[in-house]
This record gives sequence, structure tokens and C-alpha cells, in this order.
Amino acid sequence: MTASGPKADLHRYLRYAREAMLWKLDGLSEYDVRRPMTPTGTNLLGLVKHLGTVEFGYFGDTFARPYDEPLTEHDFEADPTADMWATVEQSREDIIGFFRRAWAHADATIDSLDLTAEGSVPWWSEDHRTVTLHQILVHVAAETHRHAGHADIIRELIDGVAGLVDGNDNMPTSDPTWWQQHRAKLEKTAKQAAGLC
Repeated sequence: MTASGPKADLHRYLRYAREAMLWKLDGLSEYDVRRPMTPTGTNLLGLVKHLGTVEFGYFGDTFARPYDEPLTEHDFEADPTADMWATVEQSREDIIGFFRRAWAHADATIDSLDLTAEGSVPWWSEDHRTVTLHQILVHVAAETHRHAGHADIIRELIDGVAGLVDGNDNMPTSDPTWWQQHRAKLEKTAKQAAGLC
């Protein structure tokens, strides 16, 4: 039976979002996992790298739990988006391994501290800097799910693959004809509502 309670529930939701993020990389070429799909450069591998940095920061630095991880040493002054894309030298395996090491480090922090344990987020303003593990678990779970939503859309734009997680796409149908008709209906509705037809 799965453990229940506030900490276990939050941790489970965080784990679920982590797995969803990695599933979005499955079956894609090296180009497709890296290519920028929005005007601001959002890309799948960059989202994974960013979330690894997030977990090391919030569950490491915040609670004074050191880690030895060179991929977290970004020069944000030279490039404020350094954690949002993978360099040519950083392979997909490097980034996935980094993300998994961040999970392990975060999980150890979560397992060893009470929800009421206090920490300090060095990059937050003084008046918001002191936090609890509970706040950070909520914050990181929400951020991970937010980026999993970005990954959903990016993956669908790349090759049409959509869904929640491997083995449970949570979609009403996989019939491409049905989806074309559905999209056409929505386009027509949008035009009618805007008075364009």
C-alpha cells in the first residue's frame, strides 16, 4: 500500500511529474529534444536540465545539504538562460543522469526532514527567504508540473505524441481523424466567437 499523508502525497506528485518529464524525451532524435520550439527557446532537454538545477538548489542549498554536481555551476551572468538548454558537449544521457542525481539528492532531503524543517532560499528576497520543507515541496512539485505541461505541448508540436505518462495517455482517443475534426470544430468556434465568419 502506498504511504499517505501530506509529505508522502506531495512527494508522490513530484515523482509523478519527474517521470512524465522524462517520458517526453522517449523516441525523439537528438535534434528534436534540443530544438527551440517557442520564441523564447523552450526545448525539452533544457526543461529537464532546468528541473535538475531546481531540485539541487531547493533541496540542497535551501536546507544546507551539500552536493558535488558540476552541471549546477552555471554562469548566469554570462547567460541567464544557462540552465534552460544543453550545450553540444552535454549529451542527453548527461542531462538525464543529472536529473536523476538531483532526484536522489532531493529524495534524501525529503526523507530525512520533517515538513516543518526550516531552510533559507538564498536567491529569494529577505522577507520571503525563510521557508519550510512543506513550502519547498509544494513549490517544486508545482514548478515540475508546470514544466511537464510545457513539455506536453512541445512534444505534441514536434511529432503529435500527446498524453499524461507512459502507459496512461489519458486521452479520449488516439484516432487522428477524430482529432482533426475536433481541431476543425474548435477553429470554427473560435472564428464564430470572434465574428470572423
